[in-house]
Amino acid sequence: MTAESPLKADDSRGQRWREVGTALGLSGGAAVALGLSRFSYGLLLPPMRADLGWTYVEAGAMNTANGAGYVVGALIAAWLAYRWGMARTFLAGFSVSVVILLVTATTTDVAALIALRTVGGASTALTFILGAGLASAICPARNPRRRGTLVGLYVAGVGIGILVSGVGIPIVLSSGVQQWPEGWIVLGVLGAVCLPAAWWAARSVPEPAGSRIALLRGREFRRIAPTFVGYGLFGAGYVGYMTFIIALLQEQGRSSGQVIWFWSVLGLVSAVATLLWGKVLGVVRESRGPSMVFAITMLGTLPVLVFPASPAAMFVSAVLFGGSFLAGPTAITIVAQRQLPVSSWTAAIALLTVSFAFGQAVSPLLAGAISDATGNISAGFWVSPALLAAAAAVNLLQRPAAGKF
Repeated sequence: MTAESPLKADDSRGQRWREVGTALGLSGGAAVALGLSRFSYGLLLPPMRADLGWTYVEAGAMNTANGAGYVVGALIAAWLAYRWGMARTFLAGFSVSVVILLVTATTTDVAALIALRTVGGASTALTFILGAGLASAICPARNPRRRGTLVGLYVAGVGIGILVSGVGIPIVLSSGVQQWPEGWIVLGVLGAVCLPAAWWAARSVPEPAGSRIALLRGREFRRIAPTFVGYGLFGAGYVGYMTFIIALLQEQGRSSGQVIWFWSVLGLVSAVATLLWGKVLGVVRESRGPSMVFAITMLGTLPVLVFPASPAAMFVSAVLFGGSFLAGPTAITIVAQRQLPVSSWTAAIALLTVSFAFGQAVSPLLAGAISDATGNISAGFWVSPALLAAAAAVNLLQRPAAGKF
C-alpha cells in the first residue's frame, strides 16, 4: 500500500459524506413539496370541511386544483431550468411554496383557496422535480446503487415532512376545528426552517453537464412510454388514499390518538423505507422496480377497506402504504437515468411528473363524487387500489435499457 492510499480513502469517505449532506439538504425541498404542501392537507381536510361546510367534492377539488397546478409546474420545469438553471429555479419554487403555505391561513373563501392551491401545486412541482434532478447529479460516478441511495435520501424528506406534520398539526387542532389556519402557519414555518440548508445544498451541486434539453425527442419518449402511463395511474391511485384516509379513519370511529399514531407510523416508515428502496431499485430491472412499488402500495390501501373494524388493519395499512408509496419517484427517476442520456434527465422527469400530476388532479374529484353519491367515503376510496393495480400491470411493459449513455 502506498503512502497516498489512506489519504485517498479519507478523501473518498469525505466526498461520500458531503454527498449525503447535500442530499439531506435538498430533501427539505421534497419535504415542503409533498410532505407539507400536499400530504398534510389530509390532516387539515376534516377540520376545514367541518368548519367551512364543504362536501367531499369540494374537499377533493382543493387537491384537484393542487394537481392541476402541479401539471403546469411539471410542464414548465425543464424550460425554466434551461433558462435560469436548476438550482435557481429549485430555490424559487421552494420559496414560493413556503409563502403559499403561510398565505393559505389568511382566507376562508373557496375560490381564493383553490387559487392558492393551484399556485402552490405549480411551485411544488418545480421544487420536487428539480430537486430530484439535483439529487441525481450529486454523484458524478456512474454508480446506479449509489445514485439510487442519494435520490432515496432526497425523497425521504417527504416522509420526514409527514412525520413532523403528524405531530404538530394535531397539537394545533386540539383547541377545535376552527384552528385549521394555524395549522397552515405551522406548515409554512416548518418549510421556512428547511430553506437555508436547501439553498446551501442546491448551490453546491454543479449544473449537470448537458442538462439543457427542455423537451424529449419522440424516440426518447417511446423508451419510457410504459412508465409514463404507469406513473400517471400511480399518481391517481395513491393521492386518493392520502387525500381521504384521515376522513375514512374518522368515519370508521378511530380516536384522534389512533389517527395521530397512524399518521406518525406512516411518515416514519416512509422515510426509512425510502432509503432501503433506493438501494433495491438501483439494482433491479427497470420494469420490475416501479411495478414492485406500485403493487405493494396497492396492497397497503386494502386493509382499511377489507377490515374496517380492526385497529390492527389501520397500522398494517400505514406500514405497507408508507413503506412503498414514496419509492415511486425514486423508481421512475432511475428508469429515466437508465433509458436516456444525462442531457434528457430533467426533461424526462418533468414529463413523467406531468403524467403523475394529471392522475393526481383527476382522482380526488372522482373519489369525492363517488363518496358524495353513495354517502359512504369507503366507496370512493376503492378507486385507489383499482388504479394502483393497473399501474403495476402497465409498467411491466417497460423494456430494459438498450444501451448505456
